Amino acid sequence: MTVMGKKVNPFEVDAFVNGKMTKVSQKDFEGKWAVFFFYPADFTFVCPTELEDLADLHEDFKKIGCEIFSVSTDTHFTHKAWWESSPAIKKVKYPMLGDPAHIISEDFGVLIPGVGLARRGTFIVSPEGEIIAYEIAADGMGRVASETLRKVQAAQFLRENPDSVCPAKWKPGDEVLKPAKLLGALEEADF
Repeated sequence: MTVMGKKVNPFEVDAFVNGKMTKVSQKDFEGKWAVFFFYPADFTFVCPTELEDLADLHEDFKKIGCEIFSVSTDTHFTHKAWWESSPAIKKVKYPMLGDPAHIISEDFGVLIPGVGLARRGTFIVSPEGEIIAYEIAADGMGRVASETLRKVQAAQFLRENPDSVCPAKWKPGDEVLKPAKLLGALEEADF
């Protein structure tokens, strides 16, 4: 089952954000670009490397108007304890959402049935609250924050330039393709 194009359902959960406990809901990203970054659990092996990688690029995401929300099925209290004890996680300034009731994990389709943990899922959400890109990775496979940033930049470019498409490895400033011109040339060609 795909979640492409799915609108994120309303939610409100406890979160830990840069040393403070707070609440986060869908209202916190309405009208903005967002990345929801699901991971299995705090105090694990691959997860801190991924969250630190995102933390290192957090300002770059903010510069393009995109907020990051990391999500696990741990509580916000566990996020706080992890943040206080791990140098890698101490770098995290974006919201760390607690999802012990599995509300968000189920909505995004990453909850592992019978286990209670989330799969490694990365979701790009448009300002309208729709999932426009996602990937699910194997449990032991870490993701790369710079690729997620590139995908958000491509999504933003395409939103502003609907007559264009971004080829593989596209980055802001690179050439794009114009499918209408290509189709016109093919129609005129004599095969």
